[in-house]
Amino acid sequence: MAQNKSLSTQEVADILHVSKSTIYDLIRRGEINSYKIGRKVRFTQDDVDAYIARSRHEHSTQPVKTVDTGSTLLTPTNLGAPELIISGQDVVLDILANYLQQEGLSAGRTYLSSFEGLLALYQDKVDVAACHLYDGSGYNAGFVRSLVPGIPAVLVNVSYRSVGFYVRRGNPKGIHGWEDLARRDVSILNRRPGSSSRILLDVQLKRLGLAASNIRGYDKIMRSHLTMAAAIAEGEADLAIGTERISRQMDGIDFIPLMEERYDLALKKERLDSPPVQKLLLVMHQPAFRRELSRFSGNDYRDSGKIIQEV
Repeated sequence: MAQNKSLSTQEVADILHVSKSTIYDLIRRGEINSYKIGRKVRFTQDDVDAYIARSRHEHSTQPVKTVDTGSTLLTPTNLGAPELIISGQDVVLDILANYLQQEGLSAGRTYLSSFEGLLALYQDKVDVAACHLYDGSGYNAGFVRSLVPGIPAVLVNVSYRSVGFYVRRGNPKGIHGWEDLARRDVSILNRRPGSSSRILLDVQLKRLGLAASNIRGYDKIMRSHLTMAAAIAEGEADLAIGTERISRQMDGIDFIPLMEERYDLALKKERLDSPPVQKLLLVMHQPAFRRELSRFSGNDYRDSGKIIQEV
């Protein structure tokens, strides 16, 4: 079923442009995380992204610490050594954390969704929360006000990304925009509650006056943009919401751009002048870091490192 789909060894090999035997060697050496379903080895997108980020930065003196913050409203716990904990799921954040390590700052990473990351920021479980949440009028500020209430915050831009529909190659259903969600001959794939894609979908359904219960496939939940794109290519549904960058990694699909999303880092304003945050801003303006970001197709880094808004 679509909601149980994960990445196979061959899919990971295709993403990394290596053989399946190389993937098995990486597993044996403990260089890439995996899990088993029966005798079959499977991977999550986070496993692949973390491996890519680590392999780009093998010269780092210390590994970035992964922090388990949890994803619910629990009593904050002692998170240990990191001087700065960054929440978010984009591989760019792993690269940023590695650059901070090279600058002598102990950085930690936790892979929460935008919604969960802002809750963790409110609870002081993380110092920086990446977010790309659309409320119908703009990105991120409204959610920061709601999920980090009464606390002055700032938004530092990471990038702008094209968001739209993944459809099968050749677009056989002739899908062009949000209004096609109302068609009875169109089925979709979805993400879990709290994810940016799910929130964007729900906002658009509300705007169009469409009930979620009338959308075919609304309850088919996928783990990541990559697994959704793969499922669309295999004909499991007609469309899914995702970013352009992922569509360029997957054969058998086309991308229909619909809007530009703003991907920001949210942090409490009181931390803005702290040494760890100042170092983060400094790294984001370094030419070497910007050159590395430029290798990612489909993203626009014109305002990266700029304080884009105070909330």
